[in-house]
Amino acid sequence: MEYIIIFISAVFVNNIVLSQFLGICPFLGVSKKVETATGMGAAVAFVLTIATLVTFLIQKYVLDAFDLGYLQTITFILVIAGLVQMVEIILKKVSPALYQALGVFLPLITTNCCILGVAILVIQKDFDLLTGIVYAFSTALGFALALVIFAGLREQMSLIKVPKGMEGTPIALITAGLLAMAFMGFSGVVSI
Repeated sequence: MEYIIIFISAVFVNNIVLSQFLGICPFLGVSKKVETATGMGAAVAFVLTIATLVTFLIQKYVLDAFDLGYLQTITFILVIAGLVQMVEIILKKVSPALYQALGVFLPLITTNCCILGVAILVIQKDFDLLTGIVYAFSTALGFALALVIFAGLREQMSLIKVPKGMEGTPIALITAGLLAMAFMGFSGVVSI
């Protein structure tokens, strides 16, 4: 039951993008096409889950064991950067079209504050390993859900006439705000 509550909370109630405002750069940058947004969501889900696993183990068995907690942020950033390089190599071989579609945003996963934020939140919330992985994967699904919904909205907006002063980024930010307000409707359902 605890894992279901964590899942619902991370995906809907405390959505990492729409509620905690982490990962805004790829949210706005890769959300013009649903196909690209889906690929980015999958890449972030993979990196976020694996990064949480690896950073948790490094925190518990290296940083805490040798009293090196002050190296947490830099260590986590290095781990995330290595994992993103691995994902980039795999995508280049497995799906060159998705690799091209993600373009510059794939290396930007390295600096996606969502991934570093979740890795640190798992430690701060004192989750055990399994709970931390469930939280990370659920958060990644919430990120992907928000990204795909937003991409769908942006595709639909490209088909309508928008006032000249609202074209591009202004209407995208207003839409993101409305989407965040829609997700606020889930608040109070569960909380972790």
